[in-house]
Amino acid sequence: MNREERAAGMFGCSVRERALFEAGIKMGTIYHQFVGVPVNADSVEDLERSIESGVLVQPYVKDVRVRIDRSGFVAKKDEYSYCSLTGEMLDVVLRIRIEDVVVTAEMRFNRDLNYPLMYISDIKTGF
Repeated sequence: MNREERAAGMFGCSVRERALFEAGIKMGTIYHQFVGVPVNADSVEDLERSIESGVLVQPYVKDVRVRIDRSGFVAKKDEYSYCSLTGEMLDVVLRIRIEDVVVTAEMRFNRDLNYPLMYISDIKTGF
C-alpha cells in the first residue's frame, strides 16, 4: 500500500468531503501564513507568485490564482513606505482534485459582511 492509499484510509469520510476539507486547509494556510507580510508596489507580484508556488506543492492542488488588491499601497517615498498584507487584500481561487472530485474554493473580501470570506464556489464529480 502506498502513502496516498494509507493516508486516504485515515479519513472517515467520502472523497467529496475530503476534497472540501483539503480546500479549507489550503485557504487557512494562505490566510494565516501570509497576513501580516510586508508588501509594497515593488514586491506585490513576487508575493502573489510566492503564495501560488507554496500552495501548488501541497497535495491535491491542481490550480491556484492569487491577486492582491493594490489600492491601499502608497508610493515609495522613503524606507518606511510599505504596508502589511491584510485579509481584505487577498483574492484567491484554488482547485483541489481528488480522484473524480474537483472543488473550487475562493477567498475574497465581502463588503456586505465586512469580512475576508473563504467559501466553496463549485464542486464537480465524474472526471
